Amino acid sequence: MTHGQTLCTLAFRMQLFPGQAEEYQRRHAAIWPELRSALLDAGIVEYRIFHDDKDDALFAVLYCRQPDRLAELPSLPVMQQWWAYMADIMVTQPDLSPVQVGLRSMFVLSTGEGLSCAS
Repeated sequence: MTHGQTLCTLAFRMQLFPGQAEEYQRRHAAIWPELRSALLDAGIVEYRIFHDDKDDALFAVLYCRQPDRLAELPSLPVMQQWWAYMADIMVTQPDLSPVQVGLRSMFVLSTGEGLSCAS
């Protein structure tokens, strides 16, 4: 992460369909360059997604510089195309965006760089 700049932290849970973890990882390993650029342009400086083998839950944590720019992502054609591409392997909303359940911060050990963002 970037030193000397305040970052916003967001964490949320998503859900894969059973047995889709390898496919999810394969697709993300080949993330489209246009999507990567869109995420970085929105101010995301780090985005991590973790998988729980027990129930195929995904836990995401992202750090961004400009949290207000994240609201622009759903309107981008590349984001909508990615959601459509992923919809067959995970739980989605009617617009094909992943169902995301915000996670509440319970503990932080930090150098003071990050801030929690309202989700």
